[in-house]
Amino acid sequence: MSHPHSNAQAEAEGARFSNFDLPEPVMRALDDLQFETCTDIQALALPAILEGKDVAAQAQTGTGKTATFLIGLFRLLLNSPDEPADDQPRQPRALVLAPTRELALQIAKDAQQLGKYCSLRVLVAYGGTGYEKQRTDIEAGVDILVGTPGRLIDYFKQGVYRLKNIEAVVLDEADRMFDLGFISDIRYLLRRMPPPEQRQSLLFSATLSHRVMELAYEHMNNPQSLKTVSDEVTADGVRQSLYHPASEEKIPLLIGLLRSLEPKRSMVFVNTRRASETVQDYLSANGFQCGALSGSVRQSKRQRLLKAFSQGDLPVLIATDVAARGLHIDGVTHVFNFDLPQNAEDYVHRIGRTARAGNTGEAISFACDEYAFSLMDIEEYISKSIPTAAISAELLPSVEKPRPSSKKTGEKGQQRSRRPRRRRRNGSSAGSKGSAEKSA
Repeated sequence: MSHPHSNAQAEAEGARFSNFDLPEPVMRALDDLQFETCTDIQALALPAILEGKDVAAQAQTGTGKTATFLIGLFRLLLNSPDEPADDQPRQPRALVLAPTRELALQIAKDAQQLGKYCSLRVLVAYGGTGYEKQRTDIEAGVDILVGTPGRLIDYFKQGVYRLKNIEAVVLDEADRMFDLGFISDIRYLLRRMPPPEQRQSLLFSATLSHRVMELAYEHMNNPQSLKTVSDEVTADGVRQSLYHPASEEKIPLLIGLLRSLEPKRSMVFVNTRRASETVQDYLSANGFQCGALSGSVRQSKRQRLLKAFSQGDLPVLIATDVAARGLHIDGVTHVFNFDLPQNAEDYVHRIGRTARAGNTGEAISFACDEYAFSLMDIEEYISKSIPTAAISAELLPSVEKPRPSSKKTGEKGQQRSRRPRRRRRNGSSAGSKGSAEKSA
């Protein structure tokens, strides 16, 4: 596997998109978006990508990685136009794999903006909704197909599209692919494409762990392993701090910090669905507008919450790691780790929700008795100690307790009392076991 030259970062500093040999339609779109200067990962990865090399790059969310691989895909496809037979729909020439529907939708949205002058058809496939419409759209022809592994495999097995024309493939958030158990699906798709020597393969991941690099060795053609010069797995603009509250102090501390800091848009991470419900109940009882995302939330409600949060109508979003995967929402100023994650990589993904696109943000973590054991692994993983902050009396206000929910206290019993008793054929109620046996 190739590695970048030691002076690559120095050469990349101050790079502008106009320095690269990009097609005119791509440059027009970049001008419309007012993108002039490259981010670190763009300046580092674009030269290799534009030369047609395979790349495995470490990049956080919010660093411009999506634009990096999209620019590469557009240039590749525009420089080698493909004209299908008149009676045949266009088959995908590039495939972009994402771990979640939210990320797939965000990539497709970015592709529409960057490729609006490119005359290339970009479509997205994801589970949960729109099955027939997505299928019909893909059957009509597509150049760049973005999607989640499950839905893509479903359509592929039905013959909705073929993979023999693939010229480039992108694996985005590869570490998350492992976390969600998608790697066997990824391998299934990769093995049905042209071999690595006949296509360009790009991999982006928040961490280039051993398992991610094994995947790169197996399915890529001598990829260049790229990292920005800081070599840190956490975003530079995140100011991290750590409190050591007792378990019973966590709710008051969170409320005290929210009142003190007055964050415009914040995310609160918890480890369980029950914890998300508890935090939501307490925050609501103490005057905070908030919503909670967990694996049990219906898709329609999830979309409403995300829309309200992204538009600023909902200032606090509580989420578990599973529910938050793939979310890309700009303007998050604060991330609270109400529960320290049990997986060090999840810490990196959580705090990467803030300080996106060159902005700054705060990541505040609580190391309570239950989850403090994770702290050593987290600090080892990020190669730094998280600064500790003192808990002052002002940060532990008295809090209002949430009112008991009628659904939780009496609804089941009421439903049980209303349920009609089973009737025998002669119209009388079913009685004892003996009478039931007699009627049988």
